[in-house]
Amino acid sequence: MIRILSIICALAGALALSPAFGQGDSFASRTITILVPFPPGGTSDVVTRAISAKVGESLKANIVIDNRSGGGGVVAAIATKQAAPDGTTLFLANNGLFAVTPAISADVRFDPVKDFQPVTPLVLFPSVLIVPASAPVHSIKELVEYGKSKPAGLSYASQGIGSGGHIMGELFRLKTSLPMVHVPYRGAGPASQDVAGGTIDMLFTSYISAAGQIQAGKARVIAFTGQKRSPILPDVPTTAEQGFAGIEMDVWHGIVAPPGTAAPIVQRLNAEFVKAAHAPDIEKMISAQAADVLTSSPEEFAKLISADIHRLGGAVRAAGIKIQ
Repeated sequence: MIRILSIICALAGALALSPAFGQGDSFASRTITILVPFPPGGTSDVVTRAISAKVGESLKANIVIDNRSGGGGVVAAIATKQAAPDGTTLFLANNGLFAVTPAISADVRFDPVKDFQPVTPLVLFPSVLIVPASAPVHSIKELVEYGKSKPAGLSYASQGIGSGGHIMGELFRLKTSLPMVHVPYRGAGPASQDVAGGTIDMLFTSYISAAGQIQAGKARVIAFTGQKRSPILPDVPTTAEQGFAGIEMDVWHGIVAPPGTAAPIVQRLNAEFVKAAHAPDIEKMISAQAADVLTSSPEEFAKLISADIHRLGGAVRAAGIKIQ
């Protein structure tokens, strides 16, 4: 009997120390790696670093941002899928990767529903359409006319194959029937730089990713893809206002964990990331980038992922968009 009690006590002590039971100090002094599927300096990287700094402070944990941009996010997604489900490896997912990539590629090697545990979305980014400041273009109509005047049509940059910029570029091509050439980059930063330099004709991206080029007068915003105009871009009409409804894809970014991550860990991470995302300075920073804070419960996030797989994946398949 004494031996049985000893075993029970030992097991209880081990469980009390286990992070799977979500104790308040379970992450203290531990390292949490967040895989970000884009290079440093882009939208997701800037926002994730700011929010994660607060999460790390609250959890007393060391949070490391690991920028893995290979395969348009597929490399980072697979690494997360294969990681230990202990809360120390997280992934910054987005609806481009989870909803669009499986619809345009037969070799994704992950299931966005079965292979990840949703934690919470963080931010929602409508896009801006930018062109070189040197281009004789100030509206979508003028961009279309400009494209018709070029023998090879327009070139459009994207953040990578299967990214939001890629999909919106293809939707633009289908909407306008212009000949267009897709030029994928490893992230929004280098893509916006080449548009600003005049070597690429256009790019759909988040405002924050191109803000430096826009504010320096090297790139011009000619359209906003949100449902209404942005408060920080009040003079920029939406795509719908300009007669090009349907060229919209609000991009969310959110935290997911490996499959099998215990509910107490997920709930603790959810609470911390939601609290950090709604901190006044974070909300102010995100609002200033023409974006919105978007958080939810893990269950609601799972529903959002499934809805976008149906909505965006279905639209992509209907449009016949494929990886080039």
